[in-house]
Amino acid sequence: MLPAGYGPEDTERFLPEQHGGARTDFARDRARVLHSSSWRRLAAKTQVLSPASGVDFARNRLTHSLEVAQIGRELAVALGLSQDVVDTACLAHDLGHPPFGHNGERALDEWMAGFGGFEGNAQTLRILTRLEPKHFGPEGESVGLNLTRATLDASCKYPWALGESAAGGAKFGYFESDAAVFRWVRRGAPERRKCMEAQVMDLSDDIAYSVHDFEDAIVSEHIDPEILTARSGHTALIRAVAEWADGRFTSDELGEAYDRMSAGANWLTSWDGSRRDQAKLKNFTSDMIGRFARAPIRATLEAADGTSLARYGADRDEAAELLVPREIRAEIAVLKGIVAAFVMQSGRRQPTYRRQRSLLIELLHTLWESGGAALEPAYAADLRAAGSEAEARRAVVDQVASLTDQSAIAWYRRLCEAPLA
Repeated sequence: MLPAGYGPEDTERFLPEQHGGARTDFARDRARVLHSSSWRRLAAKTQVLSPASGVDFARNRLTHSLEVAQIGRELAVALGLSQDVVDTACLAHDLGHPPFGHNGERALDEWMAGFGGFEGNAQTLRILTRLEPKHFGPEGESVGLNLTRATLDASCKYPWALGESAAGGAKFGYFESDAAVFRWVRRGAPERRKCMEAQVMDLSDDIAYSVHDFEDAIVSEHIDPEILTARSGHTALIRAVAEWADGRFTSDELGEAYDRMSAGANWLTSWDGSRRDQAKLKNFTSDMIGRFARAPIRATLEAADGTSLARYGADRDEAAELLVPREIRAEIAVLKGIVAAFVMQSGRRQPTYRRQRSLLIELLHTLWESGGAALEPAYAADLRAAGSEAEARRAVVDQVASLTDQSAIAWYRRLCEAPLA
C-alpha cells in the first residue's frame, strides 16, 4: 500500500520488477542502499576530519549519512512524506564522494576538465543507476540498484547538467553519459525544481553538517571555545564566516545569528574534555537540530494549509517548497563558516590538501597510462567498451572515486612508487 500522496509512477523502476512479500517498494529501496558496497565504503571516507587522522571518534561519511537520515525521517513524519523515500535519499546522498571529501572532488574535476567534469552528486546518481551491481537489462547493461523513480528523484540535489545551475556554479546532478536515466527519473517533474523529499534531504544534510562538524571540531580541539567567544576577535571571525558564505548573508545577519546561538544555555565558553563539557556540547547540538528543524516544519505546514506535500505537491507546475526562514539559514551558515575558518581553510591544513590532490591526480594519470591494466575488472571492462576518450576517462574516474582514503593512498604507493613522506 502506497503512502498518501504517492502514485504508481512514483514506484516505477527503470527496469520493471515483480516482487512478493510484505515490504513496500520504498522499503526495498532503502534495503538495497544499506546492503550496497558503495554505502559500506563511506565508513572510510572523510567527512571533515580524515578517518586516518587519529581522532577515532570523529564522524566519517557513513556516520554522517546515518545522522542525516535520522533528521530526515523526523522531518518526513512532520511533513507527511514517505519516511523510507526520505531516509533512503539521506543514506545515499554522499555515495558519490571520492577519497578526501570535497578536496578529492576538486582533483577529479580538474582531471576531467573538458571531458564532463566531476561532481559528487552526479556520481551518486551514476552509482545508484549504473555502477553498484544489482540488476541488468535485456542487453546485459547494468541498471545499478534499479531504485524507484521517487527515491532516485529524492536523491538528486541538483536536477540539472554541468553549466546549467542558476548561478552558473560547479554543482550539477548528472553526467552527459547518464542523461537518459536522468530524463527518466525526472519525467513529469517541473524543470530544475527539486521534489519535496530532495529538499528535506538537502536541509537534513545542512543541519547535520553544520551541527555535527562543529561538535567534532571542538572535541578534536581544532576549535577552542574560549577563542571562539572572545569579543576581541569577534569581528574578524564574522568577517571570515561572511567570506565563506560568499555574499549570501550580510555581516550583520551573521553576527546576529551568532549572538542568538551563543546566548543559549548550552553554548560552550571553555573545553576541558570532562563529561560535563561533553554533555553540554551534546545538548547544544540537540538544541540546534531541534531549532533548525522546527522552524521550517512550522512555516511549510502553514503555507501548505493541509494539502499534500509529497513529491511536488498538489500543483506540479509550481512545486511544493520547503520554507526555511532566513534567520535559520544564517545560523546554519555561521556554524558551517566557523568550521571552515578553523579547519578546512586553516593555513596548517593547506599543505595536506595539496598533497591529497596531487596524489589523486598522479594516480589518475598512472591508471590512464596503464590502458586499463591496473583497474579492477568491472572498471577495466567499462574502459574497453568506451566509445570516446570522455567515456574512457570516466571509467578511470569511477575507479578512483570508489576508493576510500586509505585505499587511495595504498594504490598510489603500489602504482606510482612515490609514497608520501
